[in-house]
Amino acid sequence: MTQFTRRGLIASIAAASAAGTLSRESFAQAAYPSRPLTLVVPWGAGGGTDATARIVGALLEKDFGQPVNVVNRTGGSGVVGHSAIATAAPDGYTIGMVTVEITMMHHQGLTELKPTSYAPLALMNEDPPGVQVKGDSPYKTVKDLADAIKAAPAGKFKASGTGQGGIWHLALIGWLQAMGLKPDHVAWVPSNGAAPAMQDLAAGGIDIVTCSVPEGRAMIDAGRAKSLAIMAAERNPMFKDVPTLNEALGINYSVGAWRGIAGPKGLPADVQARLVAGLKKAYESKEFTDFMTNRGFGIKWADPQAFAAFMEDGDQKMGAAMKAAGLAKA
Repeated sequence: MTQFTRRGLIASIAAASAAGTLSRESFAQAAYPSRPLTLVVPWGAGGGTDATARIVGALLEKDFGQPVNVVNRTGGSGVVGHSAIATAAPDGYTIGMVTVEITMMHHQGLTELKPTSYAPLALMNEDPPGVQVKGDSPYKTVKDLADAIKAAPAGKFKASGTGQGGIWHLALIGWLQAMGLKPDHVAWVPSNGAAPAMQDLAAGGIDIVTCSVPEGRAMIDAGRAKSLAIMAAERNPMFKDVPTLNEALGINYSVGAWRGIAGPKGLPADVQARLVAGLKKAYESKEFTDFMTNRGFGIKWADPQAFAAFMEDGDQKMGAAMKAAGLAKA
C-alpha cells in the first residue's frame, strides 16, 4: 500500500470516527430525556403543593414519554426538600417544586438557600391571601374592618392562619404596615394551618384569618365565614365578588403563596429549554387549567427570567416583613 493510500485510509477512519462521535453526541442531546425524571416536593403528600406537583408531573410524563416520579422530601420546615433540589446533579433528571418558603427560610436562619440557589424554570401557581371574618361578623366590608382595627388598641383583634412567621402571618404584617400600623397591632395566634384557623374563626376564638380564599372555601360556602378582600393585583375569577385591597382601600399591596418548578444551577441550555417548553405546554393544557380551577387554585405563568425576578421581589418583601416583626435572624 502506498504512503498516500495509507494516509487517505487513516484520514477516512478519523473522519468517520469523528462523525460517529458527533452523531452520538447529537443523538444524546436530542434524546433528552432518555430515562425517568424525579420531581422533588418539599412538603407532605396530600397538600396543595403535592397536588400541584403531581398534575405537573403527569403532564410532563405525557409529553416526555418518560416516567416522572414525584418524591416528597419533607423536614426542616421545607429545608430538606429545597436542599435536595439545589444539590441534585445538574443534568435535568432531578427537578423540584420550590415554594414561597424559599424567600423566607434564610431570613429565619434556617438555611443559606435563597432563590438564587436554583435554575428557575417556571412559575405555575400563586394564591394570594384573603381577609376572612366570621359569617355573622358585623364587618360587612374590608373598610369596615380596617377602620375598626385602626380605632382599636393594639392586641384587641386576633388573627391566625398558619404558624408564627409563616406566609399568612407575614401577609397580615404587610397589610398592617401598608395601613400605617405596627406589625403587632393585630395579635397573631399560631395555628397548624388554615383549616384549624378557619374552625377557630367560625367558633369565635379569633377575629380574622388571612389564608387563601380556596383554603377557606368550605367555611365560606357553608356560610360560617366570609371573605372581605384579597391581597392581590386582580380578583380571583373563582371568587369574583371578593375585591382587592386596592379596590376597597386604595392600598396597592399584594402577596401570596406560590409554587414553581426549578432545578439545580448549571443545567445545560438545551435541557433547560426542553424543560421550559414541557412546562409551558403543561401550563397551557386544559387538564392543568381544569385541575387548578376546580380546586380554586390560582394559575400564574412566568418564564425563567420573569420567575427569577418574581422570586427576588418576594424575597425582599418577606425579608422586610420578617425584620419588622422581629422574626428575622439574618
